[in-house]
Amino acid sequence: MLTPELIKKIRRIEIHTRRLVNDSFAGEYHAIFKGRGMEFDEVRPYQPGDEVRDIDWNVTARTGDLFVKRFVEERELTVMLLVDASASGQFGTVNRFKREIAAELAAVLAFSAITNNDKVGLLVFTDQVELFISPRKGRRHVLRLIRDLLAFQPQGQGTDVKLALNTINRVLKRRSIVFLISDFLTPPENYRRVLQVSNRRHDVIAVTLSDPRETEWPQVGLLTLEDAETGQMQWVDTSSHQWQEAFAERVEELRLARERVFRKAKVDRINITTDAEYVTPLTVFFERRARRLRR
Repeated sequence: MLTPELIKKIRRIEIHTRRLVNDSFAGEYHAIFKGRGMEFDEVRPYQPGDEVRDIDWNVTARTGDLFVKRFVEERELTVMLLVDASASGQFGTVNRFKREIAAELAAVLAFSAITNNDKVGLLVFTDQVELFISPRKGRRHVLRLIRDLLAFQPQGQGTDVKLALNTINRVLKRRSIVFLISDFLTPPENYRRVLQVSNRRHDVIAVTLSDPRETEWPQVGLLTLEDAETGQMQWVDTSSHQWQEAFAERVEELRLARERVFRKAKVDRINITTDAEYVTPLTVFFERRARRLRR
C-alpha cells in the first residue's frame, strides 16, 4: 500500500538519485558499459577519408558510384539488479539501514541505465526468490522498482546468493550487467561456483553493504545479541578481550574468504558502508573500469 510516507520517500530518492545521475554517473556509465558490438545502419556515398574496407562493393557495382557501409554501436543493454532483502538488511547503527541504502543504490544504477536507453530489471531475494520484475525502460518503470524495494515485505529471513544467481542464469538469455547488492553474510563457498559461471555469462558487479558494528563492537559489557537471519540469541561480554579478538578474527576470515571468491571469479567489487556516503565508492568504481578499458 502506498502510504503518504512511502510516496514522500520515493520522491525524495528519485530527486536525489536523478541529480546524482545527471551530474556524475550517466556519462561514466555510458563510457564503461558498452553495447554488444556494431550493427549495420545504412549505406551512403563515399567521401574522401573513408575507410576502403567499408566500401559496399555490391551497391557500388549496382549503381556505378562508390558507397560505404555505415555502422552504429548496438547500444541497448540489460541491467539486472539483484537485491538481498534478508533480515540482516534491517540493520544500521549510524545513519540508515542497509536495506535503505540498497534501495538508493538500485535507484542510482536504474536511472543511469534508463538515461542511456537501457533496460533495467529487479530480482529481490532472501533464502528464496521473493520478487522478479522483468527488464524494461522508462522512468515509470524505475519508480515502480524503487517503490517495490521500499514497500516489499519478504517472507524469508536468510541469504541464498547461489539461488539468486542461478535464477538469473536461467531467466536472462542475453549477456547482461548484473549488480549483486548484498551484505554477503553467508559462507562464500556456497556461491563460489555459480558466481564464476554467472560472470562468464554476464558482467557481474558485487556491491557489498556493511555496518561498522558488524566489524567492531565497543566495550560496553554484557549484551544479548540476536542473529537477524536465524533468530538465535547469545549473551556476550563485549568487555572481554578474548571475545573481542575472536569476533574480529571471525569477521576477517569471512571478509578474506569473500574476497578470494570474488577475485577468482574476476568479479568487480564496490564496498559501501552505512557510515559514509556511497558517491565516492561508485565514482572510484567507474573510474577504475574506465582506466581498464583504455589500456
